[in-house]
Amino acid sequence: MSVETVVFHGLPRADAATVDARIRRAKAALQGRVVILGHHYQREEVYRHADFHGDSLQLSRAAAQQEAEFIVFCGVHFMAEVADILSRPEQASILPDLNAGCAMADMADMPAVQRAWDELAAVLDPDETVTPVTYVNSSAALKAFCGAHGGTVCTSSNARKVLEWAFARRGKALFFPDQHLGRWTGHQLGIPLRDMPVWDPAKPLGGLTPEEIHRAKILLWKGHCSVHQMFQPAHIERWRATHPQGQVIAHPEAAFEVCAMADAVGSTDFIIRTVKASAPGSEWLVGTEINLVTRLAEEVRKEGKSVEFMSPMVCMCSTMFRIDPEHLADTLEALVAGRIVNRIQVDPATAALARVALERMLAVS
Repeated sequence: MSVETVVFHGLPRADAATVDARIRRAKAALQGRVVILGHHYQREEVYRHADFHGDSLQLSRAAAQQEAEFIVFCGVHFMAEVADILSRPEQASILPDLNAGCAMADMADMPAVQRAWDELAAVLDPDETVTPVTYVNSSAALKAFCGAHGGTVCTSSNARKVLEWAFARRGKALFFPDQHLGRWTGHQLGIPLRDMPVWDPAKPLGGLTPEEIHRAKILLWKGHCSVHQMFQPAHIERWRATHPQGQVIAHPEAAFEVCAMADAVGSTDFIIRTVKASAPGSEWLVGTEINLVTRLAEEVRKEGKSVEFMSPMVCMCSTMFRIDPEHLADTLEALVAGRIVNRIQVDPATAALARVALERMLAVS
């Protein structure tokens, strides 16, 4: 079977029913040789074809447990990397569109993190006092960095357990690339905000003094998710004025002020489980990606529950949205024809160290 890198540009747009049928035919023709993983943020036209749905932690576990020859990841690049790292060498991890990346993941790269580690070494011994923790929304290289320096990976589902593990090993954590998840998780652990300063990689010593670094419990990388940054406290205030009995639930990638005002904060899976378990007739304002919110609203409507998107403006995850039905159909049809397109392969040395960090995470979880 040949392996190719393909970017499907300028393809004619077929009607939705035709593309849906193509996906179903190709999947049936592969007869169990392929498994499709779909993140909760994926668009419905693709999400319905996934064999496993979930957040990053659930899909990491699913990737590690698959027997299929091909793992097609309907998500973004770092997710397909995790699938390649955790799967067997003979399995192929495939991303239907190589342009499906993650802006947050790009806010921390290997040179910047290595430079931060070197700068910390001028103030303290990081390999003795700092546990590096990378959010799963990061490159394989950064996961490997954590593996090499006694650190680990976390997701929004297990960040608290992971930080507790990190503090048990060393007194501090360097948390990247999402400052908001790190800050909220630290707050939940009782860490004062003043002890969680932001490390700005564009500034010498992260813009901090040696005294601030010594005092810090968590050094928060200056990174964020643009989708979750559009949620504002004013959105919650306006909604509560007309829904006094309603409840607000937010993802921890949202700003601290939004999380502090919410009735509940948690991962995408936590949001889904909480809303589904609520009483009939419940009213919810949800602060996370629009595809998940729309799907959840439809699923609980029959119970008289209302689910609304927190922001008056819609800003979907544009990179996740690149995985469309046409790309999925073309990818599966290529496999039927004996061609592997857009395979994601992490080099063996990086994969080995990244696997160490990921396996630490899975053990803690």
